[in-house]
Amino acid sequence: MKHIIAYIKPHKLDAVTQALHQITELTGMTVLEVKGFGRGRKKELSPEEQLSDFVRHFKIEIFCKSKIVDDVLKAIEQSAYTGLRGDGKIYICSVQDALRISSGERGEKAI
Repeated sequence: MKHIIAYIKPHKLDAVTQALHQITELTGMTVLEVKGFGRGRKKELSPEEQLSDFVRHFKIEIFCKSKIVDDVLKAIEQSAYTGLRGDGKIYICSVQDALRISSGERGEKAI
């Protein structure tokens, strides 16, 4: 099982969602509105500016079977791409176990 975390530009959420809906074995995703910053700013900011100079992104979290990870990555990468700085990032983490509270199912069945 894998945990995929993707940060994308807000205007790309609809395209990414549509692309992910095409993956039949994908059971769902969670979307959060987040703010943050990355390195490589063009100008130095004062400490006060640094506290308020955050960029808005959406964070997508997906838990899925390992066999569909490449499909999920491809869908996100292609649909979130603009070719401009700040398109986002995708992280893949291993999941040790999962438990569905309502049924007691564990592992991949719980996804």
